[in-house]
Amino acid sequence: MGLSNLGIFHTVIGLMAIVAALISFFRFGKINLTHLTGKIYFYGTVITALTALGISKHGGFNPGHIFSILIFILVVIAFFISSKKKGYNRARYFENFFLSFSFFLSLLPTVNETFTRIPVGHPLAKDIADPLIAKTLLVLLVLFVAGSIYQFIRQRVVNKMYREELKPH
Repeated sequence: MGLSNLGIFHTVIGLMAIVAALISFFRFGKINLTHLTGKIYFYGTVITALTALGISKHGGFNPGHIFSILIFILVVIAFFISSKKKGYNRARYFENFFLSFSFFLSLLPTVNETFTRIPVGHPLAKDIADPLIAKTLLVLLVLFVAGSIYQFIRQRVVNKMYREELKPH
C-alpha cells in the first residue's frame, strides 16, 4: 500500500472521524457537535485535514490539498457557529450544511484512495477515472443531497417547535 507514517496516522484518524460522523448521523440525523461523536468528528477532521497537507502521492500541492483546506475551513466555521450561536435558529441550517458538506468532501479522496489501493495487489479501481469510482461518488452525491434536504426539513421542524415553546401562552 505504500503509506508513510504520516499517511497511516492520517488514515487512522480519518477513519475514526468518518465512523463518528456516521454514528452521529444515525443518532441525531446530523453531525452533532454537542455530543461525543460530533466532537470526535470535529477534532478528527481537523487533524486529518491538516495532516493531509503533508501528504502527496504525486509530489507537490494538488487538488487533495485544496479539499483539505476547504474541509478545515468548513468544520472550523461550523464549530464557531455551534459555540457562538446557541439555540434553535437559522445558524443551525448553516452548521448542519457545513458539517455535512465537509463530510461529503472528505469522502471524495477517501473513495479514490481506498478503491485504488485495496485490496493490496489487486485494487478495485485502476485510477481515479475508473467507472466504479465515478458511480460510487455519484451515489454519495445523491445521499448528500437527500441527507441535506432531510436535515433542512428536520431542522425547520425543530426550530418551529422551539419557537412555539418560547411564545407566551
